[in-house]
Amino acid sequence: MYRLQSLAARSLIAGALDQCSPLTLTSLTGVRHKSQGPSVEKCGQMRFITAEAKASAGRLEGKLREKTLTLDTLNPQVKAVEYAVRGPIVIKAGEIERYLEEVVALCTFPELMDSPSFPEDAKRRARRILQGCGGHSLGSYSASPGVECIRKDIAAYIEQRDEGVPSDWENVYLTTGASDGIMTILRLLVSGKDSSRTGVMIPIPQYPLYSAAISEMDAVQVNYYLDEDNCWALDINELHRSYQAAKQHCQPRVICIINPGNPTGQVQSKKCIEEVLHFAYEENLFVMSDEVYQDNVYAPDCQFHSFKKVLYEMGPEYFNSVELVSFHSTSKGYTGECGFRGGYMEVINMDPEVKAQMVKLLSVRLCPPLAGQAAMDVIVNPPQPEEHTFKQFHQEKSSVLGALAEKAKLTEKILNAVPGIKCNPVQGAMYAFPRIFIPPKAVEEAKALGMQPDMLYCLRLLEETGICVVPGSGFGQKDGTYHFRMTILPSIEKLKVLLGKVRDFHIGFLKEYSGLE
Repeated sequence: MYRLQSLAARSLIAGALDQCSPLTLTSLTGVRHKSQGPSVEKCGQMRFITAEAKASAGRLEGKLREKTLTLDTLNPQVKAVEYAVRGPIVIKAGEIERYLEEVVALCTFPELMDSPSFPEDAKRRARRILQGCGGHSLGSYSASPGVECIRKDIAAYIEQRDEGVPSDWENVYLTTGASDGIMTILRLLVSGKDSSRTGVMIPIPQYPLYSAAISEMDAVQVNYYLDEDNCWALDINELHRSYQAAKQHCQPRVICIINPGNPTGQVQSKKCIEEVLHFAYEENLFVMSDEVYQDNVYAPDCQFHSFKKVLYEMGPEYFNSVELVSFHSTSKGYTGECGFRGGYMEVINMDPEVKAQMVKLLSVRLCPPLAGQAAMDVIVNPPQPEEHTFKQFHQEKSSVLGALAEKAKLTEKILNAVPGIKCNPVQGAMYAFPRIFIPPKAVEEAKALGMQPDMLYCLRLLEETGICVVPGSGFGQKDGTYHFRMTILPSIEKLKVLLGKVRDFHIGFLKEYSGLE
C-alpha cells in the first residue's frame, strides 16, 4: 500500500499547473567561449561548424531564412485547444497491480514461465495471449483491431456485465487508451462548413479531452449543463434546449456522456439513461458513452448501468437502430494502469461502409501497444473462483473499492461542513467537484489579473498550503459559479489533513476578501 499512498500523494499536484500561463522569456543571452568560434577557414573558404553559425551566414548575406512553421502559420485549431488536466490520475493497489503486471511480464519475457515465483493461472493467461500474437511475442504487430482472443475476452466480459445482452467480438476494437477511441470516432463524425459543421454535444462540466478534440477538429462544441442541484443528473429539458439552440448555427450529430462522471462524480440513473437514448433516437444523434469509471461506484443507492444494456432493454426498435460506441480503459477502475495505454471500444449499429472506413483509420496507426492489450485482457478476464489467486484478488479489489467509498463519504462530509463550500455526494469515479463561494472582491482582483476567479483561488491554495487542485473553469461551469476538482485517492489519514487545510484556507480566504470574522 506504500506505493498506492505515494502515488496518490503525487496525484494531488497532477494537472493544475498545466493551466498556469507560461513564463515569457524576453531575452536569452548565450555566452560563447573562444574555442567555439562561428567559423574556421579551410581552402580559402569559410566553413561554418554550428547551426547558429549558418544562420549568421544567412544574416550576413541579408537572406535570413524564414521558418516554415510559426505561430502565424500554425494550424489555428491547435492554438484553440485547451486541456485543463494532464493525463489520468493513478490508482495502484497491492496484489491487483502485481497480478496484472505478472501477466504482462510473462508475456514480455516468456522465459519466466519456468519460474516458480509466478502463479499458474497468470501463466495460463500469458500463454493464451501469446498464442494469439503473431510470432507468439508482444514484440510483433497484431491485427489493427487488436488480438483476436483479447477481443473475444472483452466481448465475454461485456456480455457477463450486461447480464446476457449479446456482444459480438467483431464489434470490439482495442485502442491506445480510451482517448484514442474517442478521437477516432470523432474524426469519423466531424464534417461540413459554416452552419453545416458538426455539432458535438458534451456535458458541462466535462473532461477536457472533449473540448480539446472538438477545437482541434474544428467542430462546434454544444454544451449541455448537468443539474448541480440534482447531484449532477442529466436533465432531458436541458438536452432539448441545447440541441435546439445549436441548430441555429451548426448540425448537432453526436452526444457524448461520461458515466460515472468526471469531474463531477455522479452515477446516472437508469431513467436518465433511457431519456438520453430516447432523445438520441428522436433526433437521430450518434451516442458516445465514456464508461471508463464503470467499476468505481460507491453510493449504496447507485448502480452502474451501461448504455448498451439500457438500450437493449428499451426494445428492438431502439437496440437495432441507435448508433452507440462505448469506451473502457486500463487507466481507471481499481487498477489504474495508465502507462500501459490500454483500452477498447464496442461499436453498435454502425453503417458497414463507415465501419470499413473506421478500420482503415485504425490501420494507419498499425495497432495498439501489445502490452496495453494484454493489460486490458487481465482486467476483463480476472482470476476466477476456481483459480489459486482468486481469493487474494477478490480481497484486494474489495479493499481498494471499499476504501475509495469511505474516502468519498469523508470528503463530502468535511467539505459540506465548511462555510461557503457545497459538495454533492461523490457517487462514483475518483473526484469531488465542490462549489465554492468566492467573494466579489476576489472576483474583481482575479479579473484585474486576467484570470478566472477559481484559478486565483486555486493558485492561492497551492501557494499557502502546497495543495494543488484543478479550477472548475478548466472543465466548464455555469456563469457565476466556481468549483475545483480534487482527487479522493490519498490515504484516509492524509485526506483528513488535506481537507482540514482546505477548510482553514477557505475560511481565511473569506475573511481576507469579505472581512468576515
